[in-house]
Amino acid sequence: MRRYSLLAALVVLAFVMLFPFLLVALNAFKSPAEYSSGGPLALPEGLYLDGLVEFWNRVDFTRKLWNSLLISGCVAAGAVVLSVLNAYALGIGRVRGRLWILVVFLVANTLPQEALVYPLYYLAKQVGLYDSRLFVILIFTVIQAAFGTYLLSAVLGRFPAEILEAAAIDGAGKWRALWLIVVPISRPTLSVLLIFFFIWTWNEFFLPLVFLISNDNQTVPVALGVLQGDRLMDATMSSASALLGIVPAVAFFLIFQRTLTRGITVGAIK
Repeated sequence: MRRYSLLAALVVLAFVMLFPFLLVALNAFKSPAEYSSGGPLALPEGLYLDGLVEFWNRVDFTRKLWNSLLISGCVAAGAVVLSVLNAYALGIGRVRGRLWILVVFLVANTLPQEALVYPLYYLAKQVGLYDSRLFVILIFTVIQAAFGTYLLSAVLGRFPAEILEAAAIDGAGKWRALWLIVVPISRPTLSVLLIFFFIWTWNEFFLPLVFLISNDNQTVPVALGVLQGDRLMDATMSSASALLGIVPAVAFFLIFQRTLTRGITVGAIK
């Protein structure tokens, strides 16, 4: 009896979590007339794709999708590499003042983005990188690497010293030991960080809104947010835009779901 109660609770929880996505998908394929007559909960009579096509063409969604993929991919890869280098020095190298450096990284993770806007804005103006995807990539690489460094420092701090000593006896230097021993063994944890960094960066809205003002450089979340106030946007087109914004991140998560599960499981076993 208790097992069935737990199963029913899980089903209800899953339905509550998926309901907003299902509602968006349901209304994305309705015509405005169907939405007006049947409301948001009625099933569509057919697949109405005009809303998706019109939104795609109106915002040049192909360009926005490429910008988001480029920024999120570069940030995820760069932040993982930077986190590994920092954590290798702090977790295994045991540099002086390690604890205080980790405290700085921890405090950096708690800073709201609103507190960073003004200094970053003037910095971007001074170096000529305002309205540049490169500047946004650099910003989020540093922000994500702060969290990655804090996490990986704890992981690499428990790295078996015997393995590194054996590598040193075989003639492997610190740089070689990092890329041939530490990174392959820590690959599950690094894979989890890579997935999270990509999704977190994909969903970022505030800083790209401030630093990417031209239409050619905007990301998917910025394009969705800007068009929400458009008077020509009806409910079905709003649902279509939300669906197009959600699907790439969900697809990325589903593709790497096995990698994410394996990384979390291995980390738990360790």
